[in-house]
Amino acid sequence: MDLIHTVYEPAGDGPHPAIIAFHGWGSNSLDLLSLAPYIAGGRFMVICPQGPLEVPIGPIVGYGWFPIRMGTPPEPAQVSKAAERAAAFIDAAVRRYPVEPRKLVVLGFSQGGVMAWRVAFREPEKFAAVVGISTWFPPELKDTARAKAEALSRMPAMVQHGRADDMIEIARARESVEHLRELRIPLTYREYDCGHEITAQGISDLSEFLEKKVLSPIIAV
Repeated sequence: MDLIHTVYEPAGDGPHPAIIAFHGWGSNSLDLLSLAPYIAGGRFMVICPQGPLEVPIGPIVGYGWFPIRMGTPPEPAQVSKAAERAAAFIDAAVRRYPVEPRKLVVLGFSQGGVMAWRVAFREPEKFAAVVGISTWFPPELKDTARAKAEALSRMPAMVQHGRADDMIEIARARESVEHLRELRIPLTYREYDCGHEITAQGISDLSEFLEKKVLSPIIAV
């Protein structure tokens, strides 16, 4: 495994339902790990990789997944390369840790959400759900999604966003929702009176979503 990462492991031998959680720009592998005991009562193994790109923030260093330049879109080749590396990390994590592969979720916050959408759309059959928080859905993924429409129709998605987000405006989340609905992704969308952050209500809603869609799904026969 070529990415630094942190792991929260529930009690018991497993295999465990698992969340691969991608942090946002300038953060690190410890950021989202602190949420693990509160998501679905701590029943998910949470694996948090750290972005390979160093991001200087004053006297400290954060990390990111692909370069960001204000006012210009990300370079597609750099984003694709980052997604390939993230997908390889997920495969290695599933081999190394006691993960229940049928209950594997990919989640991302901010820039990490872009990573989550990209790896989920590469191989939707691998994931029980995908979650994007305070992020945006890359519309270019629509061009390749139609070839995987059947698998995507079985992959529940959740989008959460703050109405006062001053980093990624709420309009981008609403555009993302429209793209996902066009693709007929089973979608749960929640807005909150907050900024660029994860709230207690958001964790509660996420836990309910994971309970219904991953831990105890209703299977249509």
